[in-house]
Amino acid sequence: MTGNRRALALTMGDPAGIGPDLALFAWANRAALGLPNLFLIGDPKMLGERSKMLGLDIPLKETSPETAAADFDAALPVLPVALAAPAIAGAPDPANGAAIIQAIRLAAELTMACRARAVVTNPIAKSVLYASGFGFPGHTEYLAHLAEEAGGEPHGPPLRPVMLLAGPHLRVTPVTIHIPLKDVPGALSREAIVETGRIVARELVSRFGVTSPRIAVSGLNPHAGENGALGSEDAEIVAPAIAELRAAGINAFGPLPADTMFHAQARATYDAAICMYHDQALIPAKTLGFHDSVNVTLGLPFIRTSPDHGTAFSLAGKGEARADSLVAALKLADLMARTEASNQASAA
Repeated sequence: MTGNRRALALTMGDPAGIGPDLALFAWANRAALGLPNLFLIGDPKMLGERSKMLGLDIPLKETSPETAAADFDAALPVLPVALAAPAIAGAPDPANGAAIIQAIRLAAELTMACRARAVVTNPIAKSVLYASGFGFPGHTEYLAHLAEEAGGEPHGPPLRPVMLLAGPHLRVTPVTIHIPLKDVPGALSREAIVETGRIVARELVSRFGVTSPRIAVSGLNPHAGENGALGSEDAEIVAPAIAELRAAGINAFGPLPADTMFHAQARATYDAAICMYHDQALIPAKTLGFHDSVNVTLGLPFIRTSPDHGTAFSLAGKGEARADSLVAALKLADLMARTEASNQASAA
């Protein structure tokens, strides 16, 4: 099967949330949205019930990854994963945790086996999965585990997945993610910044088609430390990391004061920004592209994108949720897959 005929693997996310709603809405408007071929991994019964609840008339067809692209125009292709309990919109049930996890596993395994082009994940509720025995902090760590399980060197270094928020006006990556702000200085290291910079630079080339990436790096402290008056980390950790990246041929520059990095004139000087902690990166990303930013996981042996929002249980089944971010995630996964395939063909 040629690369462009393979479909994207879209997970159902938590079936009590808005993931199914968004997938159904996106398919219903596939022509107007220019939606790429996909198959949805989920429970056909649940999807049929949700379609009726939303007042949509969505034909569903149980499919395989190999036939999904041919089925896509006439019906929403569904790779079946049965739920253990009825999915009630807005009422998450840990009994369905195993099916949610199975959908993620299938998407990753099919993509690594070249039976799907990329993984696109609908939102999950971590608390629901934890209650069902899920042993990973979230999507990203589980996907890294699956990649290592499938083909990583058994005694090699673990994969280091990197979060990138990609929107129409900004690409930005935090070095540290879901930790308390008070723990950030202790968790920050030259090695972590360098590894993040290497991964971002590599994938800007291989999957985003940026020939010579320019990477802006923020400082940790206000005014990037104000020459040590506001903290020593920028001089002792961030600046040496940038020097190491530059010595490796990566066009990284900084440390820059974060409060002046994100206006339009500044953004024109770089292709991606690296920030030191979660909110330093995500506040500008969501301000500039709240509805159409995409969560991209770099550092994996396959492409993974996701909407940049949660399950929104309160909106599930009501027809009020916006599909902009899911559509953007599907389109970006398609573009990244095409770019990677083109680069690989050129290198062959």
